[in-house]
Amino acid sequence: MSMQIGELASKCGVRIDTVRYYEKQKLLIPSGRTEGGYRIYSDVALRELRFILRAKSLGFTLKEIQELLTLKVDRENQPCSSVKELAETKIKDIEEKLAELGRIHQALKGITDACCGGEEPATACSILDALDKEGS
Repeated sequence: MSMQIGELASKCGVRIDTVRYYEKQKLLIPSGRTEGGYRIYSDVALRELRFILRAKSLGFTLKEIQELLTLKVDRENQPCSSVKELAETKIKDIEEKLAELGRIHQALKGITDACCGGEEPATACSILDALDKEGS
C-alpha cells in the first residue's frame, strides 16, 4: 500500500512538517513520487516513522535514532548488545538528569519555603535575595 505525506502524517498523528523534517535528517525515505511529483510512502515508511516516534518519546536523540535504525536495518549482522548498550546509555543520561532535577527541586523548595509570601513589597523578598546572591 502506498500513501502520500498527508496520509502518513495522519496515521502517525504528526504534522506534515514533522515527516519532512525526518526526511531532511535522512531518517525517513519516501519510496518514490507520483507523476505529479508528490512523495509516496510505503507501509515500511509507516513502520519506520512509528519507530522514530517511539524512540523519540523515550528520549533518544535524532543521532541515537539513526544508530538504532542502522542497527535495525542490519539486525542480522548486529549483536543485541549494541542495542542494549545504546538503551543503557540513555538510561544513565536520564538518571543524571533526574538527579540534577532533584537538586534543582530541593534548592528551589528551600528558597520558596523561606519566603513569607506576604503582601508586603518585594524589596525584602528572600527568593529574589537568594537568586541575587553571588556564588550560589
